[in-house]
Amino acid sequence: MVSLIFAIIALGVLIFVHELGHFLAAKWLGIFVEKFSIGFGPAIVSKKIGETEYALSLIPLGGYVKLLGEDEESAEDIPSHLRERAFSCRPVREKALVVLAGPLANIVFAFFLIYSASLVGFPSLLPEVGKVLPDTPAAQAGLKPGDLIVEINGKRIRTWDELVAIVHSNPDRDLEVKVKRNGKLLTFKIHTSSKVVKTIFGKTKKIGLIGIVASGATTVKRYNPVEAFVEAARRTYEMVYLTILGIVKIVERAVPLKSIGGPILIVQMAKQQAQTGLINFILFTALISINLGVINLLPIPVLDGGHLLFFMIEAILGRPISLRKKEIAQQIGLFIIIMIMVLAFYNDILRLAGR
Repeated sequence: MVSLIFAIIALGVLIFVHELGHFLAAKWLGIFVEKFSIGFGPAIVSKKIGETEYALSLIPLGGYVKLLGEDEESAEDIPSHLRERAFSCRPVREKALVVLAGPLANIVFAFFLIYSASLVGFPSLLPEVGKVLPDTPAAQAGLKPGDLIVEINGKRIRTWDELVAIVHSNPDRDLEVKVKRNGKLLTFKIHTSSKVVKTIFGKTKKIGLIGIVASGATTVKRYNPVEAFVEAARRTYEMVYLTILGIVKIVERAVPLKSIGGPILIVQMAKQQAQTGLINFILFTALISINLGVINLLPIPVLDGGHLLFFMIEAILGRPISLRKKEIAQQIGLFIIIMIMVLAFYNDILRLAGR
């Protein structure tokens, strides 16, 4: 139940951030915003401030923005003195910017989540040997459980991830490894073995191995404000890149369709991350925020990316697409979204059933 509450709060906040992006962009451009609601359904309380009605609605999942002239069918009913401020009457570039602001808000929000987590510090495994596997390069070189690896080929090692990155990138090569053992600094020459593995995207690659297992001891890696900014930018970029690459690989069928997950999987993962600590849950929320932003940019009608596609065509033709053609495209887009949701729920149910 707690994990469900955490997941609902996280999703609600991310949808709210998305809609807030649309709202702020519209306000900045002078477009008339009729209503901004936190939540969906019947309004619990509402108040008009200036020209916009602000509401708190019953269902606490995100929110929505209602722009004047957003529904093209009612464009003719817009009062003449407000026509210049109606969404449908604005230049294509302004309409595109309002639509683009939602996904961008999710990505920017993810950056600030990661930045905040960087200041607090990320939990990381220490590069401490917990077990040495028999008949492996590490065993032959003389490494022992309890050894703390501090340097490889002259590069300082502070976390287990740094150790793994160097070893994996050096298959069938000699490594000079320095370790601390009982307060003494020892140096070992280790020739890595190699293994061909598949990446999460189905490609094969050769990695180096030495045959050790982490002890499980952890440390907290903190960053100063400048370092945190750089680290947050790096992690945000990587998450965006991997999300896009993952979508491409699913389309190419390099990644199986069974890997697609829905709300049930999100709740399960939220529970797992919350159990491992607040920082991991924050990073997980940042990842979901980036996924929400990137997926909304897909050129599927009914998504923000579909609207951007319409605006691109409008800019090329010099006139809007006919309402009938938009309706047909949106029906097709809605069908695609429903099929993806059905597939996601189907996969979630199979996972619950242990299949």
